[in-house]
Amino acid sequence: MSDMSLLMAGVLATAPISALNLPEQPVITPDNLAQQSTQENLAQVVSPAEITPPEFVQPDITTSSAIKLKYENILKKSREKIQFINSPNLPELKDTQAVREVAQNQENTEELSLSSEPLDSNNQMSQVTSVSQLKDVQPSDWAFDALQSLGERYGCITGYHDGNYLGNRTISRYEFAAGLNACLEKINEAIANNKINTVNSEDLILLQRLQSEFKAELQQLQQRVEAVENRTTELQANRFSTTTRLFGQAIFSVQGTNSPDVDLFPRDGVPERQGKTNLTFTSSAQLTLATSFTGRDLLLTGLSAGNLGSNAALLSTNMGRLGFESNTDNNLVVSDLSYRFVVSDNLGIVVGTAGVNPINTFRGISPLEGSSDGAISLFGQRNPILSIGNGTGGIGFDWQISDRISLQGVYSAEIPSFSGNINQGGLFGGRFTTGAQLSLAPTNNIDIGVHYLYSHSPDGLLGSGIGDSQLISPFADATAFDTQAIGATVAWRINPNLQLGGWGGFTSSKPFNLPGSVETTNWMVFAAFPNLLRPGNLGGVLVGQPPKITSSTLPDGFNFPNFSDGGTAGGRSDTSIHVELFYRAQLSDNIALTPGLFVIFNPDHNAANDALVVGALRATFRF
Repeated sequence: MSDMSLLMAGVLATAPISALNLPEQPVITPDNLAQQSTQENLAQVVSPAEITPPEFVQPDITTSSAIKLKYENILKKSREKIQFINSPNLPELKDTQAVREVAQNQENTEELSLSSEPLDSNNQMSQVTSVSQLKDVQPSDWAFDALQSLGERYGCITGYHDGNYLGNRTISRYEFAAGLNACLEKINEAIANNKINTVNSEDLILLQRLQSEFKAELQQLQQRVEAVENRTTELQANRFSTTTRLFGQAIFSVQGTNSPDVDLFPRDGVPERQGKTNLTFTSSAQLTLATSFTGRDLLLTGLSAGNLGSNAALLSTNMGRLGFESNTDNNLVVSDLSYRFVVSDNLGIVVGTAGVNPINTFRGISPLEGSSDGAISLFGQRNPILSIGNGTGGIGFDWQISDRISLQGVYSAEIPSFSGNINQGGLFGGRFTTGAQLSLAPTNNIDIGVHYLYSHSPDGLLGSGIGDSQLISPFADATAFDTQAIGATVAWRINPNLQLGGWGGFTSSKPFNLPGSVETTNWMVFAAFPNLLRPGNLGGVLVGQPPKITSSTLPDGFNFPNFSDGGTAGGRSDTSIHVELFYRAQLSDNIALTPGLFVIFNPDHNAANDALVVGALRATFRF
């Protein structure tokens, strides 16, 4: 793997560069809470919006390089004249018929594919044995007959990309001159390499006559190359940057939900309120500057703004959140500021104050991940344990152990810039996460990621933002927790049009100064359908269980599952099931339209709640 590929592998392979959302505050906030979270003392922090990364490409010298190369090969030696051998025995040419004048529409000229093989190459004639083999060619002029014979003997014309030299139309003199120069270049090469015996004297006479006949066209080719060179110089003088590429993305979306009855206090199974959201039309935009100073490093600067926020407060559950949320009140925020560099051929490092967390450091496994082009729900993006800790800044690494094994590691803090109370923020205070992922490719069609994370929470919130992320009863005093999480994600490419996979996760959290623990589980299975109905499209079906507290053994009054009934020990009695369908239609290289729908049965792991239905239509524009 190349240095730059290693540098970007964990960031660009599958998952987008997406800053994590700040954790959802507890949905249940009774008026008689004993203590508010200590983080309420912090200044308001705007959650970074998710951003889709560019695939970094080294800056081009010029966007016209392809145009320049089109003419460089056929004109490389057009300014030179062949040095002919004087011989008194050269035969006289019998046919003196002129080449037929044809249409001079030079803008429609197609590029000839020129052979670069030496004359004595074993595969010289495998490229073209005879010009007559190039279909649809019916020449009758002496010049074409002459060029045909030269092409057969020296392999200097391979035809167009479709195997035609002329096709079913009349060839222009300009096109003919391009083919002539191919043979001029080939024979000049033979002469320069002292292979004069390989060039027939009759062929030299033919070339001399053809060169004289098409002198004007050869000069015009030279003028075109000079014009391209002038354009190249101008573009170089006015390009944006020699080291930086600019990439952008805009998302417009329409989304809404049904109005389910909600059992907020699950004691008697009777709903107390109704969840409801308006149909909304929102947008977000992201700009990314990708800068390389040495070719072995990458500085990412991401800016984003948007107005799509979470619907959790309105629905009394966070299970209906969308994967492309970006709520900055339309204010521009720095969503990524990280520097990636390689220290050896198989080890890359990332460090930054924004955009450094497990999601951005670990290599993506799921083909349905991507805030702008993947699943529409937040739960459908990835294994939720990877979001634990809501990290933004820190340091990570990506170590390519072998062709099929790699290891990524990360340390990330939620508010690394906070210089106040150590319990609320700072690089090693507040909420932070450290962990690793072992990425395996046992076969060419299977990818596996094994995850482990350790996280510290100062207030009893995991920070995953989906499912049961609150560990302690809202009626109890907030306390800090340490969490260990393990999980795995797998994707199996059965064929180019079908992929199957899934993930599972488990967390165990222990509180400070209290006995007991809290355990959660989550799982998901999915089917991905690349190229569905059209190349570039993507369909997805997902079924899974959002994070659920399966066991809580804290003292009475502290357990969350039974918070409304004395906070006694125990896990959730019911189970939520997430079912999702989406289809991304790739309308062009830059525009995609994704309708999607997902249903949560037994929302908030409570059978008394009506099913929650969320629909969205996402339009993504890349530039």
